Amino acid sequence: MAKHYIVVDLGGTQIRAALATAPNHLHQTIRVETLAHQGPDAVLQRIEDAIRQAAGEAWTSVAAVGIAAPGPLDPWRGIIFDAPNLPGWENLPLKQRLSSRLDRPVAVGNDANLAALAEQRFGAGQGKSHLVYLTISTGIGGGVISEGRLFLGARGLAAEIGHMTIEANGPPCNCGNIGCLEALAAGPAIAREACARLAAGQVSSLLALAENDPQRITARLVGIAATAGDRLAIEVLQQAGFYIGVGMVNVMKLFNPAIIVIGGGVSQVGDLLFEPIRQTVQARADRFYWEDCPIVPAALGDDVGLLGTLAMVADEFE
Repeated sequence: MAKHYIVVDLGGTQIRAALATAPNHLHQTIRVETLAHQGPDAVLQRIEDAIRQAAGEAWTSVAAVGIAAPGPLDPWRGIIFDAPNLPGWENLPLKQRLSSRLDRPVAVGNDANLAALAEQRFGAGQGKSHLVYLTISTGIGGGVISEGRLFLGARGLAAEIGHMTIEANGPPCNCGNIGCLEALAAGPAIAREACARLAAGQVSSLLALAENDPQRITARLVGIAATAGDRLAIEVLQQAGFYIGVGMVNVMKLFNPAIIVIGGGVSQVGDLLFEPIRQTVQARADRFYWEDCPIVPAALGDDVGLLGTLAMVADEFE
């Protein structure tokens, strides 16, 4: 009989938990609000409640629990070093605290790393032993697969692609660095650049979409305007694509991947973002780096974190 697992995707806004069996079967998924402002203890209780609800009557057959969490973190000890969207989660021993609550073994991984694993096993990168994954949303996260395995580094902190310095004198990043890819091309950076161009006098349909309130402009609205042909919005996405392309040149020369997979909400604008990424890569990298390394959209959607967590926990406990 196949083992049951519970897999959890912990985000700053939402907790998702699913009863699952390997290799990639999610039987039922529970969603609850994180309510991160209530602090770690309250969030841990909500995680436990979601896990038990997802398991239902199958709880006695659950062999282990896996959780994808925002980093940076130590995946072996299961300690969250810092989670900007989860107040109070500094050096929090998530693995130990959940294991004691649930009386089950627990595996913990970085959410972007596990998304990379999912896309390599079940998504756009199937069959590729060397893969780089990038997620572009409120932040920019990444994961690297090398020789078919997650590349984690000495302390599990590797592949923070969003925190490469792209502009040495660029804008400050939430991580404390200056000019990170995330600070230049994540969703908030896209919205900020659009607002700056409007303040400088450029004309755009974005103001109407935002009901004449620049504070309501988001990357999603920029994408809607760009899809409708708005010149300012298109230029903002082209600039973000340029910065991401510069980052991908760095990644290609560091890891020589066979494929680069890009997911996250911002990536859903499609070629408006992907084309400037590809054009920048081809202009800045030697042909032998990119001619056999396609840059493609992710395939797994919202389930990518859960499926990557299932791959991790099944690898560990099977």
